[in-house]
Amino acid sequence: MPEGHTVHRAARLQRELLAGSALAVDSPQGRFAEEAALLDGQRLESIEAYGKHLFYAFESGVYLHVHLGLFGKFRMGAGRAPEPRGAVRVRFQSERGWVTLSGPTACEILDASGRRSILARIGPDPLRPTDRPARAFARIAKSSTPIGALLMDQSVIAGIGNVYRAELLFRAGIAPQVPGRAVPRTALLELWRDARALLRAGERTGRIVTFRPRERHYVYNRTGKPCRTCATPIVSATMAARTVYWCPGCQH
Repeated sequence: MPEGHTVHRAARLQRELLAGSALAVDSPQGRFAEEAALLDGQRLESIEAYGKHLFYAFESGVYLHVHLGLFGKFRMGAGRAPEPRGAVRVRFQSERGWVTLSGPTACEILDASGRRSILARIGPDPLRPTDRPARAFARIAKSSTPIGALLMDQSVIAGIGNVYRAELLFRAGIAPQVPGRAVPRTALLELWRDARALLRAGERTGRIVTFRPRERHYVYNRTGKPCRTCATPIVSATMAARTVYWCPGCQH
C-alpha cells in the first residue's frame, strides 16, 4: 500500500498537470461512468493530500475522494492521454496533460460534509505543515497498544505505513512492542520530527531511503541479516496485520 509520501507526491504532480483547468473526465472501464459525467467539463480547483487520502475539489463544490489501497495506481503525463492500459477507473485530461487511475480502494464523489467526515477520522499528517501532533500524542499516552501498531493506525497519525514504521522505530531506538503509554513524550516528539523529515524526503524523490541510497533501509525486510549498527540479527513478527522488523540489540 502506498505510504503518505507517495500520495502527497501524486497530488503535487497532478496539480501541475490539472489544477485550474476545465477537465475532460471519463471512465474507460465503465465502473465510474455516471460519476465521471458529473465531473466532465468542470474546473478542477485544487488537489489535496491528507495522509493516504486525496481530495479533488471541483468548481461545483463537490469533491472526488480517492484512496489507492493495496492496488491503486496513477499514471500521468504531458500532452494527450494514450490509449487506456488495463482497467482504468477514471481518466482526466486538461490542456496541459492527463492522469489515469486504476484499481483504487475508494473513488467516490462527496459533498463538503462527506469530506469533513473522512478528515475527522484521520490523525495529524506529518507532511501537512499546519498539522500538529498533540492529538496523536494524547491518544498514544493513554494507550496500552504497542507503539508499532499505533503508528500504523491512520486515525492516530496519518501517512505512516509499514516501511516507515519499522525505520522510524529503529532510528528512535524503540522496540515496536513497547506500549504507547510507556513511550516518553520527548521520544514521541523526536518520532514526529523524524517522520516529517523522512516523508518530505520521500515526497521529493519518490523513494523511501532511511539509511543511505544504496542500502536504503536499516531493518525493513532484513529478517536474519545483521543490524547495520550492532550486527545483531534483525527479527520480525506480525503486528497490525503486517510484518514489523526490529533489532533486539538497538531497540529496547
